Amino acid sequence: MKGFARHNQLLSLCGLNCALCPMELGGYCGGCGNGNQSCAIARCAMTHGNVEYCFQCPNYPCPEHCREDAADSFITHQRRMADLERARELGIEAYNREQREKREILDFLLAGFNDGRRKTLFCQAVNLLDLPELRQAVDCLRADAQGLDTREAAATAARILEAAARERGISLKLRRKKEQRNKG
Repeated sequence: MKGFARHNQLLSLCGLNCALCPMELGGYCGGCGNGNQSCAIARCAMTHGNVEYCFQCPNYPCPEHCREDAADSFITHQRRMADLERARELGIEAYNREQREKREILDFLLAGFNDGRRKTLFCQAVNLLDLPELRQAVDCLRADAQGLDTREAAATAARILEAAARERGISLKLRRKKEQRNKG
């Protein structure tokens, strides 16, 4: 979008964790403000003094853009508002440190446990689980997946992450618009 630029590509204006997105990992998206399509939230930010994050807007939280999304895109939207609040409370630098550690965990999972079918699952897990849970999962993987071939290691990683998510009542599947319509 013309005139809109982002300095922090780890956390989007609206609270998406861009560094943990499969589109960014694949090189298909440079993040908001880097020549991507027009965004209503970016237009809104520009009219409110070019705020870097929605929580910096004088109208935050606004009913138009500051609400939970019913469906996901390539990345989960489930924690968008909670992540914005966490960034606001911690400060951007501290939040970014957490996101960098999460990205290191994601890179570890993709490098050693991806059988070609787990990228979205790993992105979801790293987005939705807290750092202590992710660290514990990595420790389990280091112990349980030693000597396994890629397919077995991937299945082990998926099982460990899904168990951690289930314990917290979290689904690691992307929520699709079509599924939301069928529920209503």
